[in-house]
Amino acid sequence: MDTAALKHTWSLAETLGDEVPLFFYSHLFYTHPELRAMFPVAMATQRDRLVGALGRIVSNVDQLDEVTAFIQQLGRDHRRFEVVAEHYDAVGLSLLTTLKHFLGELWTEELAADWAAAYGVIATAMVQAAEEAELSSPPSWAGHVIGVERRSMDIAVVHVRPEPELVFEPGQSFAVETPYTPRMWRYYSPANAPRADGTIEFHVQLVPGGPVSGAIARRLKVDDVLRLGSAVGQELTFDEADRGRDLVMVAGGTGLAPLRSHLERIDLQWQATGDAPRVHLFHGARVPWNLYEHRLLQSLAGRPWFDYTPVVSDDASYPGRRGLVSEAVAESGVIPGALAMVCGSQSMVRHTAARLRDLGVPSPDIRFELFARLEDDREPRDPQSPQLAEQPMGSAR
Repeated sequence: MDTAALKHTWSLAETLGDEVPLFFYSHLFYTHPELRAMFPVAMATQRDRLVGALGRIVSNVDQLDEVTAFIQQLGRDHRRFEVVAEHYDAVGLSLLTTLKHFLGELWTEELAADWAAAYGVIATAMVQAAEEAELSSPPSWAGHVIGVERRSMDIAVVHVRPEPELVFEPGQSFAVETPYTPRMWRYYSPANAPRADGTIEFHVQLVPGGPVSGAIARRLKVDDVLRLGSAVGQELTFDEADRGRDLVMVAGGTGLAPLRSHLERIDLQWQATGDAPRVHLFHGARVPWNLYEHRLLQSLAGRPWFDYTPVVSDDASYPGRRGLVSEAVAESGVIPGALAMVCGSQSMVRHTAARLRDLGVPSPDIRFELFARLEDDREPRDPQSPQLAEQPMGSAR
C-alpha cells in the first residue's frame, strides 16, 4: 500500500473546498436515501466533517498502530446512530466515487486499490469494536439533567445522571444530543472524575450560531433528557506510566473541563494518601468573568501540590496576568520533566505546544486531543477559547 500516495491525493482533494463534501453527500443520499435520516435536517453545520475526518483517518492508515484504540472508540461510539456494517460499505463507496470524480487521471487502478484497502482496514476495526461493545453496553445512554447553572453570559455548567452507568476516564469525551436539536451532536468532556453516584458535569460555552451549545446554555432545564454516546479519546487520559508525574496544564475557556477532571482525581488521591504530583494550571480567557472556576481553583491553590495562574487576554484593566495563556506559560517556565496537557482551540493548542517545545518539553510529553489533529476546523476561534465546533454525525470531535 502506497501510503504516500494516499496522503498526497487526499491533500489534493482538500484544496477543492466544499465541492468535495457536496459531491460526497449527493452520491451517498442518492444511492442510499435511507441514510439521510441519520444526519441533521440542516446540513450547513455538517459541511465537510464526515468526509474530512474519513479522508484524514484513512490516508493516515500507516499510523494505525498509534490510533487503534481511538478508531475502536469511534466504532463503539457510532452505535448511537444505529450504524451497521452495510452503512460503512455505503460510506466507503461514496468516498471512493468522490475521489475518482475529482482526481481524474490520477485515479489509477493501483491508487483505487490502495484507497479501498485502507478504508477496509479502518472500517473493519470500527465494526469489530462495535460488535464487541454490543455484548456489554447500550448504543447510547439517557442523560437525566439534574442541574443547570449559568456561570457567565456564555458559559453554562450542566449536571447529568446517566442511565445506566456510563464508564469513563478523566480526559475522555462523550457525544451529546439535546432534545431540542435532534441528530446534532457535540462532544463534551466531563469536568469531574468518576463519582460514586455516577453523575457527570459538563461545561458548555456558547458558540455564535451554534445550535447545540445554544440549546444547552439557553433552553436546557432540569428533568430534560440528553442522549450520550460512549466515552472516546485517549490523548488526555493517563496510563500507568503517567501516574505520579508532575503536570503542567494549559486550558483555554471551557477547555478547562477535562483538566479539571484530573484535578478532582488528584485531590481525592491527596486527601486519601497525602501524596500527589505537583501541578501548575494555566487557565486563559478573553474576559475575567469567563474564568468561571476561579473561586474553586483559588481554593485548590491552598493545596501544597497545586499552583494556579489565571490569564486574561482582552481586558486591559485586569490586575492579574494579561495576554495569551501560551505566553504566560513561556514566561513562568515548566516543572522539569513534567507532562504537559493542553486543551483549547486549535490555534491555542498549536501555539502553546510550540512554546512548550521551546522550553525543552519533548513532543511526546505534550498531550492534546487527537480530535484536534484529525479535524481541520476552519471556522474562526477566540485565541483563549476551547475547540468549539458543533459536531454532528461522523465527526472526529
